[in-house]
Amino acid sequence: MKRIVKFLFRTIIILFILINLIVAFHAYKFTHFYNIGELVIKKPADKSGWDKTKDILFGIDAVKQQNTSSSDAAYQTIILKTEDSIKLEGWYIPVKNAKGTVCLFHGHGGKKSGNNEESIVFRNLGYNTFQLDFRAHGNSEGNTSAIGYDESEDVKLAYDYIANKGEKNIVLWGISMGGAAISKSIYDYQLQPTKVILEMSFGSILQAGEGRIKMMKLPGEPLATLITFWGGIEHGFWAFSMKPTEFVKKINCPVLVQWGAHDPRVSRSETETIYNNIVSPKKMIVYENSGHESLCKKEHDKWKTEVTAFLK
Repeated sequence: MKRIVKFLFRTIIILFILINLIVAFHAYKFTHFYNIGELVIKKPADKSGWDKTKDILFGIDAVKQQNTSSSDAAYQTIILKTEDSIKLEGWYIPVKNAKGTVCLFHGHGGKKSGNNEESIVFRNLGYNTFQLDFRAHGNSEGNTSAIGYDESEDVKLAYDYIANKGEKNIVLWGISMGGAAISKSIYDYQLQPTKVILEMSFGSILQAGEGRIKMMKLPGEPLATLITFWGGIEHGFWAFSMKPTEFVKKINCPVLVQWGAHDPRVSRSETETIYNNIVSPKKMIVYENSGHESLCKKEHDKWKTEVTAFLK
């Protein structure tokens, strides 16, 4: 009987260690982006059985996305520098007789040119735009993403750059991680934007991890808790404290919350909690035909109508 108990105990310990090792690898891959040319990324159809096994055991490699041209307008390339000397690249596009400036922030794994269509609409409405590549994304330096935790500094740098130009009417727009970083930046640095637009922001890193895991057809828990724990440990912060649902309580300007009804990553309950925790004037719009994607591209007319009304 004692031998059986010892065998079971050792088996449980070994499984516990193996699961944590696998999750730690996944957490690293989730928060690390390779530079273009550092490795070859195979398409799913080209992956061998061993390639797929490695993805399951060690996570999927990701390369920084390259930016495409900046839509229909000439832009000024702006370089900002973080406290730890990471250079961030932004595009500033002015318009004549501007009503204000909209700062645009992309999601995890994205790039600033992914927001070109939103930028066009904002400029047609009479606003200058400033699109930023977060650290470890696009043309910005760095290879690690803290899923919005450190990126809150990037938001502040963009906000300060526009404010230092003398701009009084600053609107912050962010999708997914971009929205989460905006809420944390307002919480941490007491930013005072005129208006905020949050699209499909996750409620916490824990919930973001759960959404990613479910996309892989795996059970959300306990894997989400483990990947949140290891992701934070690997990057030197307590990831469980990254809660946009709490940060939004510090926003004191009008907020437009937008969400796609078919979003597989961010739940309706997360979105409603964020909305309910906002104490300033607010409005929530659900896009019935959209998932976790650009609402501007998927339901363009509706998005333009709602954003136009909000900015009046």
